[in-house]
Amino acid sequence: MKLLNPSSFAAQFQKLSISSTPIRPLIKPSSTPKLIASPLRTLRPFSITASRGGNWLLPTSPEKKRSRKGRPRVPTGGSARGTTIVWGDFGLRMSDHHRRVSAMQLKNGEEAIKVRLKGMRYRLYKRVCASIGVYTKGNEVRMGKGKGSFDHWASRIAVSKIIFELKGDVHEQVARDAFRLAGNKMPGQYEFVKKGDPPVVGITKLDGITMEELKRPRRAIPLGSIPLGSTAETIPTTASASTSPDA
Repeated sequence: MKLLNPSSFAAQFQKLSISSTPIRPLIKPSSTPKLIASPLRTLRPFSITASRGGNWLLPTSPEKKRSRKGRPRVPTGGSARGTTIVWGDFGLRMSDHHRRVSAMQLKNGEEAIKVRLKGMRYRLYKRVCASIGVYTKGNEVRMGKGKGSFDHWASRIAVSKIIFELKGDVHEQVARDAFRLAGNKMPGQYEFVKKGDPPVVGITKLDGITMEELKRPRRAIPLGSIPLGSTAETIPTTASASTSPDA
């Protein structure tokens, strides 16, 4: 049996060693210009950090203190924010009264839309977020025993607020039917709106009137503008006739 020379075996191992054959050429830091990135630096086109997309049915951070019942902020002071469609082509808007809608009810409305539009190419936008905590107590609990324990998350939705927006290759009648089913799953009355519909201030739609006209103060009725024979003129004359000393 022929024995290998230890020196030749070490030379062969040095050739096969990874450390002896570098993949990237080594460049001294002094010779590397500051404006050009070093070839030794590896740039990853992706991130290993998990993206926080968030969930619209619960807040991203817990409450610091327990929420009160409260009422939604109804934009009756000259604000039309959140009453028009921004991203989609069709939308669902609350039309009757402001209220507090639970996260489960909002989820049921979303599921109704998804079931109706199954197999179609669309994108659904949610304009509200269930970030209000609802706390309950048992029956026959005396006063002064606290607010109660957490029950569910809810959202305060003002009147004329857009809740869902829909965009995609969907016919208008199909979108109407999907939003009708969603409105039946949630409390309150809702209306179907399209892209370009006028905004709403409170319950007044800005269709034919501007915001400046709506904010304009009421003017006093000039004298002589009331027609003869109206109630406003007949009442003072009858009152003065009844109080006259000749009667």
